[in-house]
Amino acid sequence: MYELQVSDHVMIAHSLPDPFFGPAQGLHGATFNVQAAFRTTTLNAHQVVIDIGEALGILREVLQQLAYRNLDEMEVFQGQLTTTEFMAYWIHGEVARRAKSIFKGELCIRVVETPMASASFTAPVP
Repeated sequence: MYELQVSDHVMIAHSLPDPFFGPAQGLHGATFNVQAAFRTTTLNAHQVVIDIGEALGILREVLQQLAYRNLDEMEVFQGQLTTTEFMAYWIHGEVARRAKSIFKGELCIRVVETPMASASFTAPVP
């Protein structure tokens, strides 16, 4: 399996309004370091998994939608708990949608919330 990984980060604010989350119930900021790993069993005609510049551009475009925003106020997240796991899933969907015309394979999105904690979502790009 071949893999190409790119990464970027985004600063957001959000709350997790459920007693399960303790102090994170209140509004707080977070910096998500996001890694996108594109995986395939074969290389394309240019002998790459995906062009690095294209992959990085797609990830940046997706994260720009979130930059310096309060996720609680964004319509797309209404009714959702924007946990690290959920954000990995949502970012995956956005990256996959943009990459599907130039990439066929598996995509893993890892959201690193702290040096000690991260969450990921992996699925094929349709």
